[in-house]
Amino acid sequence: MTYFFETYGCEMNIAESAAVEQLLISRGWTMAESAQVADLAIINTCSVRGSAEERIEGRLGWFNGLKAVRSCKIGAKTKLLDQAVEYVKDGPKPLTLVVMGCMAERILKEFHTKFPFVDYVVGTFAKHHFSEIITAVEEGRKPFEVDDTEKYKFAAVSAEPGAFSTFVPIMHGCNNFCTYCIVPYVRGREISRPVDEILKELDILNGYGVREVTLIGQNVNSYKGVMSNSKEAESETINFAQLLQLIANHLKKTQSKIEWVRFMSSHPKDFTDDVIDVIAKEEVICRHIHLPVQHGSTSVLKKMNRVYTREQYLELVKKIKERIPEVSLTTDIMMGFPTETEEDVELTLDLMRQVKYESAMMYFYNPREGTPAAKMEQIPENIRKERLQKVIDLQLEHTKEQMSKRIGKTVKVLAESVSRDDKNELLGQTEQHEKVAFLAPKNMIGNFVKVKITSLNGNTFKGEIIC
Repeated sequence: MTYFFETYGCEMNIAESAAVEQLLISRGWTMAESAQVADLAIINTCSVRGSAEERIEGRLGWFNGLKAVRSCKIGAKTKLLDQAVEYVKDGPKPLTLVVMGCMAERILKEFHTKFPFVDYVVGTFAKHHFSEIITAVEEGRKPFEVDDTEKYKFAAVSAEPGAFSTFVPIMHGCNNFCTYCIVPYVRGREISRPVDEILKELDILNGYGVREVTLIGQNVNSYKGVMSNSKEAESETINFAQLLQLIANHLKKTQSKIEWVRFMSSHPKDFTDDVIDVIAKEEVICRHIHLPVQHGSTSVLKKMNRVYTREQYLELVKKIKERIPEVSLTTDIMMGFPTETEEDVELTLDLMRQVKYESAMMYFYNPREGTPAAKMEQIPENIRKERLQKVIDLQLEHTKEQMSKRIGKTVKVLAESVSRDDKNELLGQTEQHEKVAFLAPKNMIGNFVKVKITSLNGNTFKGEIIC
């Protein structure tokens, strides 16, 4: 039998989709050429912005049409469905449609009313039911109601098949309740994964040939885990710095082929000195830190409930740069938050000039139903967009300036794929999370190589392989 996946949103969604895909593969399923000819289609949804849900609703409408075609109830209405019409010319071939993820959790109770053609709605806390769902599809049974009341469970492995770089979830949920954010409402409170489960997954990934992992969670540096196989587990709480050190020690001890460890996302209020110390000391921890600032005005940060000031953030950046000189810093910036003034905008631009991020995720504020900020007085969208453009323009200058400093240097690169622009080139990334294209044979994919950076094309380096 065959499956098809569509995944929207964050790294956690990518990891959770990969975990379900691993389960399907272990049961003998194979990936379909397209949704039109799959036996099972799974859509992993995002709720972080209203536009994400609108896009998913559009896709659900398309899948509704596809299911009708597959049941031979209607003919083809678009070219996209022609393949499905050809597929069912000898009779109906039903498609089972599953929706999972944050949007599924947010409107869980009314989902089937709004989208009755969806067979299974799997909320954030119900993914462990996928084994039962797969069995029901294999046996041709009618869909059953999925229970969503149990505690969140981490998958044993969350690797995408054949990937050299993959995500490792270490915690789930968020306790911060930023006033603009829907995540705590759809992901729940923070749950930290036991340390030995994380180490065990790293061993499995090493066996798969993975060379780089990214530790992920809604707020990784508030991690508080335990050794679940310890008799004194309850009294042996491990913080994030200790976890990083344990991972570094474990990879050395086992002579793992995993040479790079990253993490995201970090909350500035929880980024402690001991975390900086471990990064500075352990070569396996990449010199790249994604440190979301969200805004440069203390007044706006307070209204966002970010629990740090502009000055505290800049002091943290100063410490990081002093103790890890080769670090690259990236961030998230939101413009147009309710009550934001032109002075607040200038404070954000000034903070950017002081930090000089290598890159940034930049967006304007969109109200999310159910969050406190949605009830505040809103700034007109055209003004939000104008303010965002100022941030984008400045960041483009900083990105070029920061990346240009790397030209002429020889760096370690993980070769990941064939370049889309030139099939004779490979595309890889540096420790600082920068893209590099260079001439090399395809058999170098999945290996670390030394590359001399020769030029910069947009946000991608060009380089020459050294060894």
